[in-house]
Amino acid sequence: MARRKKGRLVNGILVLDKPTGMTSNSALQKVKRLYKAQKAGHTGSLDPLATGVLPICLGEATKVSHYLLDADKRYRARCLLGTVTTTGDSDGEVIDSKPVPELTQTEIIDLLTSFQGEQDQTPPMFSALKHNGRPLYEYARKGIEIERKARRIILFSVKLIDFSFTTEQAAFIEIEVHCSKGTYIRTLCEDIGKKIGCGAHISMLRRIDSGPFSLSQSITLEQLYQQFNPEEELTTAKQEQIDQLLLPTDMAIKEIPAVELNEAQYKQIQHGICVEYTPSMSPASDHCKKSSETYRLYFNNTLVALASLDKDNTLKPRRLLFL
Repeated sequence: MARRKKGRLVNGILVLDKPTGMTSNSALQKVKRLYKAQKAGHTGSLDPLATGVLPICLGEATKVSHYLLDADKRYRARCLLGTVTTTGDSDGEVIDSKPVPELTQTEIIDLLTSFQGEQDQTPPMFSALKHNGRPLYEYARKGIEIERKARRIILFSVKLIDFSFTTEQAAFIEIEVHCSKGTYIRTLCEDIGKKIGCGAHISMLRRIDSGPFSLSQSITLEQLYQQFNPEEELTTAKQEQIDQLLLPTDMAIKEIPAVELNEAQYKQIQHGICVEYTPSMSPASDHCKKSSETYRLYFNNTLVALASLDKDNTLKPRRLLFL
């Protein structure tokens, strides 16, 4: 007899504004406990130092979380110039210091522009990337260096937001970065410092966009805890109230074209049977187009599956949702 899962069935996406000083997994567990959810997962780790957009998928939304992992991100970061640390951020120990040459705004913009484009980037040792099932930072804390393969990334834009070279405070450059998945902003900051010739490390990192989600849609843990106490019973009224903070699952995959199924097609999909793609399938979205390899399938305007379009012009269900 299967063991009954703990927690309640709740589906949707909470866009959390993760606080600094907390791991992404700790933030996830707090949200899961608050919602008393059976299943939850986050969509891309943020360093403890970092803050900002951390979409948390609950219930059926966990089935589309990998689309958010693969999505582009946008960050705001402050690079302190003149010092290099063990971790690449201000949580580490300073291991090198050099004088900072004073640059003009034009020189800084030109330097940042030179980093834009497709390139290889080697993940830092202080990262959550796994080696033999353990995150690299565990090895780094023991002084063990693991060989890492460079990853292909894209820096779509690296914009200058602010800078200062006054003697009253540490010299810094504040940037906004639009990048592909797998990009490490700490590494970018260190590379900027190397190119200037003085070294650098991250003192502030904030994710402002993750795929389709932005800070304007987010809520903080503090705000959640002001409204809901995890130690108290989650009454029906409170469940309705807290669930209203969740965004629909298909918000995470809105760029994937969609089609509406009729009842017969829906019953086929329910049993994992392919359905023929025909022009009569009314689009559930303006994004609907025959050229896509993946489709969102809807029945009565409800998301029911993700499917791939095979060569024989049939939609093959890959992920069943809310069934």
